[in-house]
Amino acid sequence: MFEYELQQMRSAELRREAADERLAREVVRGARAARREAAGRAAEGEVHSDGQRRHWFTRAA
Repeated sequence: MFEYELQQMRSAELRREAADERLAREVVRGARAARREAAGRAAEGEVHSDGQRRHWFTRAA
């Protein structure tokens, strides 16, 4: 009977750990989605004037 109770406790512990891991993955997914959404909103309003544009190559003489 003692082994059965140990097995039940271990099973319950594994279920709690699995639930915690699922919750952690869900939080990470939500944070990533929020960052993507914020980046998308920031990119929509981004407007460059000629003075702010980055020049990739040096000017020829």
